[in-house]
Amino acid sequence: MNSHLWNGPDPKNIKSLFSSIASGYDKANDWITFGRAHNWRKTLVTRSHVTPTSKVLDCATGTGDLAIEFAKRIGPQGKVIGVDFCQEMLQLAPQKSKASGLSIQFQLADVLALPFEDKEFDVVSIAYGIRNVQDPLLALKEMARVVRPGGRVMILETGDSANKGLQYLMNWYFRQIVPRIGGYVTGRREAYEYLNRSSTHFPSKDRFVELMTQTEMFQKVDFFTLMGGASFIYQGTRI
Repeated sequence: MNSHLWNGPDPKNIKSLFSSIASGYDKANDWITFGRAHNWRKTLVTRSHVTPTSKVLDCATGTGDLAIEFAKRIGPQGKVIGVDFCQEMLQLAPQKSKASGLSIQFQLADVLALPFEDKEFDVVSIAYGIRNVQDPLLALKEMARVVRPGGRVMILETGDSANKGLQYLMNWYFRQIVPRIGGYVTGRREAYEYLNRSSTHFPSKDRFVELMTQTEMFQKVDFFTLMGGASFIYQGTRI
């Protein structure tokens, strides 16, 4: 696979897009996934094998949902940090974590240039964000850089199904229904039309595993299918 198989979007456009839908993002996401995204995040946390003392970094954390799931699993001796480069999304996260009685550190940072030391975390994650970065390979290298040897990079992302009938239905749903739902909730239908296009063309399954392998920073990479291919969890164990 050519490392430039996926040329990501312009970061200014992405920041503007997410800024415009931040206030309604959580509600739209719940409606679009029929609430399943919450369960998928919990599955990712379970498969990450975090312990009560783990130190976790969640990249492109958005409004903090995955960081919150990690913090629920990790005890007060551990630490969870959530970073995002979109201030409008990130500013919604602290109040959500406080409402859950959790202590999470949120800060403005770009996954393409993480402001952390090498080997600082036990687990680094990203949910539905890797396809929206300008250079996914660089993002993967940055995530791997800040993970200790034997630690894990965990990724939750959309993809395609091996079942052609199911894939047809999913394509129809994301092309016809998702922009309508997103537009109704946020008033920005065009944003969800873009998110559908980016999901359709982004490499998934073995192709994404190959992209992770290109970093030469993982001793093992595998993936787990959710709901027949509605989403995938990728896991890379750091060398």
